[in-house]
Amino acid sequence: MNLETLLYEVRDGVAHITLNREKAANALNLPMCQELERVALAAQEDPAVRAVVIAARGKMFCAGGDLSAMGDAGDAAPALLKRMTIHLHAGLSILGRMDAPVIVAVGGAAAGAGFSLVCAADLAVAGESAKFTMAYTGAGLSPDGSSTYTLPRLIGRRRAAELMLLNRRVTAAEALDWGIVNQVVPDAEVDATAGKIASQLAQGPTLAYGKVKELLLASSSESFETQMELEGRGIADSARTVDGREGIAAFLAKRAPKFTGA
Repeated sequence: MNLETLLYEVRDGVAHITLNREKAANALNLPMCQELERVALAAQEDPAVRAVVIAARGKMFCAGGDLSAMGDAGDAAPALLKRMTIHLHAGLSILGRMDAPVIVAVGGAAAGAGFSLVCAADLAVAGESAKFTMAYTGAGLSPDGSSTYTLPRLIGRRRAAELMLLNRRVTAAEALDWGIVNQVVPDAEVDATAGKIASQLAQGPTLAYGKVKELLLASSSESFETQMELEGRGIADSARTVDGREGIAAFLAKRAPKFTGA
């Protein structure tokens, strides 16, 4: 796969997606949005992929959208932004609905769409020096990248409004306290920690993980009774899988299960 703005590699069941515009602070331009959709689809369609890690090269995770490219576009900037969001949102939708869990490794600052990318992942690991800011309204823009859906569900509407309207920076410690990230580790250990989590998940029941993701997405919009019906269908479907049968058999035999992702 020929890529200009991302690196993509599958190793030991884990798809590694790396933002690779270090000189531009890994800001998202149109090619990066298009390539994110491509690699997300590649990961979803690859049966060998059982977990995904999103990381970045350089000192900054992602500065958000590439404002220089928008400035260069002049009067065509609105059309450019629409094209960018079409591909960005398609990629995020694929990642959000695929069975494999998605872990994001945040080193340095995550601003704008970079912050949105963090919120869209299933799990997030941040370095101690990481900073998070929405930044959109500071440039006279409204948020994208699914953040108006994901961020309020992570931290509540009041805090989400504060971050989107006031653009204050959130430290790694605050992000952990608020539930934006799952772990904060020394900066030098971010990638290794995310990789360790991904390796653990890559040995797990991938289809059951997919059901977990599906149910969590539905939980904010369905009624209590409908959600329980979805849970009933989900656990029954899981029991039909190879891993479901293996998990039950392993429990009864008092041994560790050997999941294959099937």
